[in-house]
Amino acid sequence: MNSSTGTVDFKVGDETYQTWYQIVGDLKSGKRPLVTLHGGPGMSHIYMISHIEIYSLYGIPVIFYDQLGIGQSTHLRSKPAEFWTPELFMDQLDSLLVQLGIESDFDLLGHSWGGMLAADYVAQRQPPGLHRLVISSSPPSEQLWEESMLGHLEAFPVEFKEMVLRHEREGTVSSTEYQAAIQVFMNKHTCQTLPWPEELIAAFASVEEDPTVSNAMLGPAQFHATGSLKTWSVIDRIHRIPCPTLVTNGPEEGAQDYVIAPFIEKLPKVKWVRFAKSHIAFFEDRDYYFKAIGDFLRVD
Repeated sequence: MNSSTGTVDFKVGDETYQTWYQIVGDLKSGKRPLVTLHGGPGMSHIYMISHIEIYSLYGIPVIFYDQLGIGQSTHLRSKPAEFWTPELFMDQLDSLLVQLGIESDFDLLGHSWGGMLAADYVAQRQPPGLHRLVISSSPPSEQLWEESMLGHLEAFPVEFKEMVLRHEREGTVSSTEYQAAIQVFMNKHTCQTLPWPEELIAAFASVEEDPTVSNAMLGPAQFHATGSLKTWSVIDRIHRIPCPTLVTNGPEEGAQDYVIAPFIEKLPKVKWVRFAKSHIAFFEDRDYYFKAIGDFLRVD
């Protein structure tokens, strides 16, 4: 398989950082490349590596990269919380597109936080080279996501729910009890493929290794955001996304149907595919997921 890795400079003010990327396929093949945006914030790209399947099945070049502060891109543990903004990551994406020479012809797929970032990026910047957008298991607002996850928590035993929320109130989310409970919850509402794939375990480990971005933008608690994304919403800008957009979700995840409804209602050119399980369909329903993505990307 034709695969290459490298880094490109990403300048922020007077400082220069490194964006690590991987290209699977040939950018000169004549087929429009797909750029993937991983979730988190602050989780490495590794759990999305199965999107190599888009190249294997359809010959579409696929680009992975680590967002700033995580994985193999530059880590910045000393930066203040206000440094970490969606606009920073939009700038990083623009920088990568230009330096790879694909800014005039590309597709974009974002999963979870990556889809939030992708939607906001396209709504605000309307990149002329973007042809098709995939928003995979992403909410249009952090408030809707939080409401949805708390709703899922209500289905657990009262003692379980109260224990989890008590740890969040008291700031003891690093406790073994809380962490074990969150794993039980995520086995139902994040990934139902058990045991979890190694690349998903590795991606969560990347957050533990350097939680700088995650803590700044979300905070350490599962059900109550305290970071800069707490009030984030793209709902008032969705109508500004001009390109054909595929929205995918599952019924047992944070981005359940009522959460993604603003995307379905407001996107000018939208297709909706609903998978059967939870948050990571490319593990839980792999064949259907990659067929749905491939069918959408190959329309033109």
